[in-house]
Amino acid sequence: MSPSQTVLSIDVGGSHVKILSTAGGEPRRVESGPKLTATQMCAAVLKLADGLDYDCVSIGYPGPVTHNRPIAEPHNLGDGWVGFDFTAALGKPVKIVNDAMMQALGSYDGGRMLFLGLGTGLGAAMIVDGTAEPMELAHLPYKKGKTFEDYVSDASRKKRGNKHWRKTVFDVVERLCAAMEPDYVVIGGGNVDHLKELPPDCRRGGNDKAFVGGFRLWHDNPYVPAAEPSTTGDEQP
Repeated sequence: MSPSQTVLSIDVGGSHVKILSTAGGEPRRVESGPKLTATQMCAAVLKLADGLDYDCVSIGYPGPVTHNRPIAEPHNLGDGWVGFDFTAALGKPVKIVNDAMMQALGSYDGGRMLFLGLGTGLGAAMIVDGTAEPMELAHLPYKKGKTFEDYVSDASRKKRGNKHWRKTVFDVVERLCAAMEPDYVVIGGGNVDHLKELPPDCRRGGNDKAFVGGFRLWHDNPYVPAAEPSTTGDEQP
């Protein structure tokens, strides 16, 4: 990314679509929901970004992405994402990664990092010594024929209560750490705020780190932490 290039970072979530540019300012948002299509998202972003000048776009997509394209429809949104031409719809060059990967990029401080995003569902990504790998861990079997996401999703938290949900989060983190052997874990997503304490070797990830990850996507080496334009959220140690 050249110093003069302005990036618009888009974080597509199950409840909101949020945008922020490297020019600074406050994040802008609009509600999403289970019927949101790719066409509707792009139209909403263009409306949100009215008055902003930007040269390129990063999108954090809530589903698997390969070669800069979604390869499966999102579980928590509408259809029409696979095969959609985001560059044509937004009128700018676009880079797309899994939403957990985008927040992971913004949180990475080197070494072996496992990122887990607790939001509407469960996002996961790992970066090992600068090599990034998005992971679809959410739908792996966990207990009683149900998946990790079934137990740590926002719907499960609301149904079972925070106490039981927190206990499950600790168990899921312990199991995944045993399998992945990270140096540290960053837990992000909106529901990290419902954890009074964190599991061992974990730290909180601020939601606005997704924007930073989107900015880093346009760096020559996006996996090397660098100084970033400020956002409204700070990561807590």
